[in-house]
Amino acid sequence: MTEPPEASAAAAQPAPGDHTGSSDEAVAPPPSGGPARSGAAVPRSVTARATAAGVIVSLLLIVAIVLGSRFLENFDSALLPYAVATVFLAFGVAYRYTVWVSAPGARRLFKKGWGSLFSAENFRRAPTALPKMIATYLGFQKFLGARSHARWAAHQLIFWGCILASLITFPLTWGWFTFTSGTGSGPGYEMRIWGFKIVGFDSLDFLGWLMFHGLDIAAVLVIPGASYFLWRRMKDRGAITGQRFGYDLVPLIALIVISVTGLLLTFSSIFLHGGGYEFLAILHMVSVVFTLIYIPFGKFFHIVQRPAAVGMQLFKYTGRQDQEVFSCRRCEEPIDTAPYVENLRGTMRDLSLDFDQWAEYCPRCKRVLRGSAYLSQVKKGFK
Repeated sequence: MTEPPEASAAAAQPAPGDHTGSSDEAVAPPPSGGPARSGAAVPRSVTARATAAGVIVSLLLIVAIVLGSRFLENFDSALLPYAVATVFLAFGVAYRYTVWVSAPGARRLFKKGWGSLFSAENFRRAPTALPKMIATYLGFQKFLGARSHARWAAHQLIFWGCILASLITFPLTWGWFTFTSGTGSGPGYEMRIWGFKIVGFDSLDFLGWLMFHGLDIAAVLVIPGASYFLWRRMKDRGAITGQRFGYDLVPLIALIVISVTGLLLTFSSIFLHGGGYEFLAILHMVSVVFTLIYIPFGKFFHIVQRPAAVGMQLFKYTGRQDQEVFSCRRCEEPIDTAPYVENLRGTMRDLSLDFDQWAEYCPRCKRVLRGSAYLSQVKKGFK
């Protein structure tokens, strides 16, 4: 939340403890024809770059499907709708990611984050930091546990369920790995990746059961996690206030529909002798295709953004290792690392926000200075 115009004008004056020159920095005007705010239309140049990136990534995926399936020899035509949906997914992810990193704030996050991930200097100074952050921040998302243990557990169920489903569905859809039987009817099967035998197994033993029911296991993980968040969005006042149906509820409903229809397919084949299988297969396919196409343009896009955030965490961690802690200009309490504060100021300057010097104050001092400016300029004489 920003302060009123009158308070902003007062705050622009040198604040207690502020260093000279910080409020006189030149602010570049937004490019002509470009958006001054994130809600504005995307410039044509960005749209062209994003479209080109989407087309290139889609073509690369098509080539990978053709080559990985041995020129479609191992490609299952019954899975064609899923494969087409993944091509659209690749286009959408590349398009949205290009648009995202074109924004000033995201561009800095992208450069700093990925620069820290691939920095040989960071690896030399802290060789275990990156694997630890990938495990704790990206894998087990320990930061969610500070908010709620129930939310953390539900998020973990969804995360690992979707990871398992993706590792099975995508390669199988693309024809990259197949299950073949030497006798045509089992029980001995071979799992082949790109046509090369990886492991042989008996479909009647435990390993075979895991192989053929991996997607069922993923569904069992996803359903309770997605149901918890759906229940929470129906009951929690804070969630209800700001939620949007298409952005917050549709992804959860889609995950539940995919998981339930997938389990019903297994139930139909085992207990109903295939009764209703065709209808369930079509319903399952439609829900999966819809979700894959929805991912780049909905809430699930944060899955693609998260690795850059890991890099930013590494950027802050290495700054602390060098003891580059920035102190508040007013109370001298530590705020964050000096490189992080400077990066934040740079982002604010890129966004043409002419109060970037406020990043050099702690939250408490910001409130005090904001209140003092309001009292002196807006409510003069008010006691």
